[in-house]
Amino acid sequence: MKIIFTFLAIIAVQVAVAQKQYTNKFDTVDVDGVLSNNRILTNYIKCLMDKGPCTPEGRELKKLLPDALQTDCSKCTEPQRKNSQKVINFLRANRPGEWKLLLDKYDSKGIYRSKHEKQG
Repeated sequence: MKIIFTFLAIIAVQVAVAQKQYTNKFDTVDVDGVLSNNRILTNYIKCLMDKGPCTPEGRELKKLLPDALQTDCSKCTEPQRKNSQKVINFLRANRPGEWKLLLDKYDSKGIYRSKHEKQG
C-alpha cells in the first residue's frame, strides 16, 4: 500500500532525491484538492501507468516509487507519510479498479502489498 504512498507523493511530494530524505518541496500541496479533482487525479494515474503524459512531479514520482517501496518510505518526510496513507485510503475506497492496476504494476509480486495491507 505504500505503493501509493509515493503515488501520494506524486501528488504531494518528490522532485529530487536527497541522500537521506526526499525533497520536502511538495509537502504543502493540497492533497484533498487533488483527490477531489477527478481530472487531475486521472492524469496522475495515467502518468504512473504509462498511459498519458507526466508533469515534472509525476516523472519524479515514477522514478522514486520503487525506492520508496523498497525502503518502506524511510526517506519520506512526515507529511509525505501522512499524505500517502490518505491517497491509499482514497484510492482503495473510491477508485478500486485503478488502485488494483497500480498495485499490479508497482508490486506485481505482492511483496509490499502484503506487508502493508494490515495498515490500511
